[in-house]
Amino acid sequence: MQDRSDVTVWYDGGCPLCQREIAIMQRLDRGKHIAFVDLADPARTCPLDRSAMLAQFHAEEDGTIHSGAAAFAAMWRAIPMLRPLGLLAKNPLALRALQWLYERFLVIRPGLQKLLG
Repeated sequence: MQDRSDVTVWYDGGCPLCQREIAIMQRLDRGKHIAFVDLADPARTCPLDRSAMLAQFHAEEDGTIHSGAAAFAAMWRAIPMLRPLGLLAKNPLALRALQWLYERFLVIRPGLQKLLG
């Protein structure tokens, strides 16, 4: 973890899809505002149940742990290029739509993992 971060993101480092996505986010996070925590490392502690955190994306922002689309939005707000999208997700209707899309993605995620694995 980094000395200073605005957001902590927990991800599944054993998932090829997650690895690619996090690599992109790390490149975009030029200001190093995000602490990326690989949950595939058993030495890492989890603030919630590990299996629950591996099943869905989680991020902590301002002391609140978000999951699903809200977690993505928290991560986006920490990256200047994506901040407008993250701010848009503060709108309950926009967040609800993003969550709906995220839940559909979770259904196809195992197939995508196999393709990339």
